[in-house]
Amino acid sequence: MVRIIDGDTIVVGMDGHEYRVRLIGIDTPETHHPSRPVECYGPEATAHIHTLIPEGSEVWLERDEELWDLYGRILAYVYRAGDDLFVNAAMVEGGYATTLVIPPNTAHTATFAAAERAASEAGMGLWSACDHVG
Repeated sequence: MVRIIDGDTIVVGMDGHEYRVRLIGIDTPETHHPSRPVECYGPEATAHIHTLIPEGSEVWLERDEELWDLYGRILAYVYRAGDDLFVNAAMVEGGYATTLVIPPNTAHTATFAAAERAASEAGMGLWSACDHVG
């Protein structure tokens, strides 16, 4: 991995090129949207993904049905190399992200839904910090 853009978008290096990667199935509050202000818990989500995969970390990607989104980003489930931590799920489990279901990329929807339910019920992260979630 090369660097982090925000809580649900990273840049990875592969085959001598850099690619933006959008984490499938999750959505974090905006921090870099061109026409919207920074959203509640956005900076915390970005900081948290930095702790999960610090810049320069190695990651591996799992794809689903679609490889690219409308913005030219690779769509992927991201895993931390070495211990295979499922980064997408860890972001939801900690209350740093909500689920975002966009068919046909739904391989881990049940995992994310269960994690979101648990984080919400426990009042973790954005579930207790923000007035409007989801």
